[in-house]
Amino acid sequence: MQDLTMNTGTKFDEDDDVMVLEDTTTGERSQLIVYNDDYNTFDWVIKCFMEVCNHTHEQSEQLSILVHFKGKATVKTGSLETLKPMKDALVDRGLSAVIETLVED
Repeated sequence: MQDLTMNTGTKFDEDDDVMVLEDTTTGERSQLIVYNDDYNTFDWVIKCFMEVCNHTHEQSEQLSILVHFKGKATVKTGSLETLKPMKDALVDRGLSAVIETLVED
């Protein structure tokens, strides 16, 4: 697995095609996953990622492309408490989003 570190502090995992923001909080780590649909435009999804997840335009654009071509993408990782309001906001905006808990080895 090869990780490329971007100048934004975001790591891009080439094997899984996901962007992972490092979270140093304690507790269970979870991931916010957004699924592709046939309803939302690229511009709307990009805007949602920028406003809800606080991603840059470039990050949001890359994530929207991953969602479109891979069917889903992890758009944020962190604690469940951090991700739950983001998931709810994305769903309220018409996106299909879920939270999955990461299993520690």
